Amino acid sequence: MPTKITKTLEYELYQTLEELSAQDQQLIHKAREACGTSYSPYSNFRVGAALLLEDGQIVIGSNQENAAFPDGLCAERVAFFASGAQHPNKRI
Repeated sequence: MPTKITKTLEYELYQTLEELSAQDQQLIHKAREACGTSYSPYSNFRVGAALLLEDGQIVIGSNQENAAFPDGLCAERVAFFASGAQHPNKRI
C-alpha cells in the first residue's frame, strides 16, 4: 500500500523591499544586476540569481540559452555552478 506524504509551505509576503533586511535587499539588488549578463536571445526573458556564502560573499548567475532552445541553463543553476567552481569549500 502506498504511503501518503503531505508537505506544507509557509512564506512571508512583503509589500516593499524596504521591509527586508539590508542583506536580503543586497541579494535582490545583485540578482537584478545579474539579469544584465543573461544570454536569452530566444526567449528574451532575462533572469538573475544571487547566492549568499557563509563568509558574506555573494555569487551571481544568469540564464544562458543556446540555439537548441529551450535547452539552456537557468540562473539559479549557473549561480550554484559558479559557487562550486569559485568557492568549493564554502557553504551557501
